[in-house]
Amino acid sequence: MANNYVFNDILPVAPLKIAALESCRELAQKVNNHIVDFRHNDTEELIRRKKDLNYRGYNVDSYLLNCSCPRFGSGEAKGVIRESVRGTDLYAMVDITNYSIPYTVCGYTNHMSPDDHFQDLKRIIGASVDTAHRVNVIMPFLYEGRQHKRTKRESLDCAMMLQELVNMGVSNFITFDAHDPRVQNAIPLLGFDNFMPTYQFVKTLFNHDHSLKIDKDHLMVISPDEGAMNRAVYLANNLSVDMGMFYKRRDYSRVIDGRNPIVAHEFLGSSVEGKTVLIIDDMISSGESMLDTARELKDRKAKKVIICCTFGLFTNGLEKFDDFYNNGYIDYVITTNLNYRPQALLEREWYLEADMSKYIAAIINSLNHDVSISASLSPTEKIQNLLRKYQSGSDGYEYFDTIH
Repeated sequence: MANNYVFNDILPVAPLKIAALESCRELAQKVNNHIVDFRHNDTEELIRRKKDLNYRGYNVDSYLLNCSCPRFGSGEAKGVIRESVRGTDLYAMVDITNYSIPYTVCGYTNHMSPDDHFQDLKRIIGASVDTAHRVNVIMPFLYEGRQHKRTKRESLDCAMMLQELVNMGVSNFITFDAHDPRVQNAIPLLGFDNFMPTYQFVKTLFNHDHSLKIDKDHLMVISPDEGAMNRAVYLANNLSVDMGMFYKRRDYSRVIDGRNPIVAHEFLGSSVEGKTVLIIDDMISSGESMLDTARELKDRKAKKVIICCTFGLFTNGLEKFDDFYNNGYIDYVITTNLNYRPQALLEREWYLEADMSKYIAAIINSLNHDVSISASLSPTEKIQNLLRKYQSGSDGYEYFDTIH
């Protein structure tokens, strides 16, 4: 395992620190543990090769920064860092979807919104950017990512957020499965990396279901709308199977809950009869369109329906997913651990989780050494290796999330 992470004679650009906001402490702890393991293995391997790393602070027990954002009784807050960050390579991690954190405003209890989390992120950056060697932001779910383009007299919230971070001195921005990554055009001089969890989806799927047959006669990848086409095409090509697409026919004469209601889901593609179908998309919000897609596929006699989404928000609750599972419309749902998931979701028998912590740790470790991360942006080789191992019938196919 050590060989996967040894950077030989390449030194880090600066000592590593991870500033985990309260919204993603659990994920950050897992990331930190992986980095500690990576660097412990690196040190052992370099000693075996009789090489001297000669870098103070490289192999430590924890890279987590002692920081917080306490609030006054009025609801106002401040960012506090309780140790020096001078000369460090700082990675600020935030989950803007975590609605479970309460705070008090004049005796009333509020729950933190995406706006509150973004303000806390800026507070931590503001408390550290003047002395840190470099500040990087890891925001798995892109703040205001669905407000990325202007169609009427509207604000461009996502672009304004990115420009605000640039003006504060942030050097790199890391996100996952952005709703539309072209929003990075708002910050052409800032490092903007958008990573996809396709490999982790395949790995989780293969670990859970050993009965799958990966060929055109038994498996198909489905895009629930035109916006998810790129994701579906990439996965279908890697698995060498067909893909299909639904498009949403909307009633543009009405607006309900801020959007035009869907009239029908129209399907384009070959027959799904008797096949296992993978529906892949970036997020489950209310889940309405995803469940409608699943029902349409089952009505077309699909054998299994498996939903793979990067972010499971479930804004309208889990009951409807329970009903669809009990009625046989969905077999299981896979999402990542990049955003907050309530305990009730983790206990559902139809839910599977794709762990992204090792992937994030490998990204941070590589960026801290200023080495290429191009392989992680297109993990084709890893998916192909995993596919060959699965089809050969071998057990224990564990591939490390290396990106170099």
